[in-house]
Amino acid sequence: MKEAIAKAKVLIEALGYIQRFAGKTVVIKIGGAVMDDEQTFSDLLTDVVFMNTVGVRPVIVHGGGNAISKAMDEQGLEVQFVQGRRYTDKRTLTVVEHVLCNQVNRRIVTTIQKLGSAAMGLHTLGSCVLFGERLFLEEDGRKIDLGQVGRITEVNARLIELLCQADTIPVIAPLARDRAGGKLNCNADTAAGEVAAALKADKFVVVSDTHGIRADESDPNSVISDATEERIRDMIDAGAIVGGMLPKVDACLRALSSGVGHAHIIDGRFGHSLMLEIYTAEGVGTVVHK
Repeated sequence: MKEAIAKAKVLIEALGYIQRFAGKTVVIKIGGAVMDDEQTFSDLLTDVVFMNTVGVRPVIVHGGGNAISKAMDEQGLEVQFVQGRRYTDKRTLTVVEHVLCNQVNRRIVTTIQKLGSAAMGLHTLGSCVLFGERLFLEEDGRKIDLGQVGRITEVNARLIELLCQADTIPVIAPLARDRAGGKLNCNADTAAGEVAAALKADKFVVVSDTHGIRADESDPNSVISDATEERIRDMIDAGAIVGGMLPKVDACLRALSSGVGHAHIIDGRFGHSLMLEIYTAEGVGTVVHK
């Protein structure tokens, strides 16, 4: 009986959050090692299906870096990074597109469908909703070529919204088309931030294999549970946010600047971390707000 009462209390706590977010759009970026563990991956998508079932409109943007690196290794292609970004020549892009669209995206869509919700993959081998231009980095006043790497300049928010209205979960791969119809590999965190901004989502959640933003990068116990946009910008200027966390944080700031209510960075390695972050008072990561 005590266990049953405890479950009832959990459901009652969630009720207020369920009512608050019914009909709201939540953009969820999935990436990192959470996609490699089958149980963690299943728990995460079960959370997404739960959200969809109780009236939330989830939109997924996914990465696939580990799967891409594995596929390139199998084909004898060397993975090259320039300032933290994967250099993408035409041969590499073919591998990236195959892995992201035919493997990762399809796996997410199929799993969601098996769990009871409708889903549709959006990518360059089908209906593409991301459009962009080639990205060049700068170093010492000169441009650095990254190959077929792009930055998002436009999102087909209308198509994404129509799918959400039809109770279908959009699953977006971080690949874009340019004006000439060419294909571009984009950073998944950055792409997710642009999608959240275009949709003016109520929440933007980055799910990865990190605990959240740390006050001290070297101290795992220094995770910040709540931070203002101003504090995060100060931390970036001070060099306290670096490496792989930087594009995640930049994506959150991009989303907030376009009217997204709250941005979250959470550790997807915890069971049902997405549910805990959205439907409980404590949460399990860092929430950034205006």
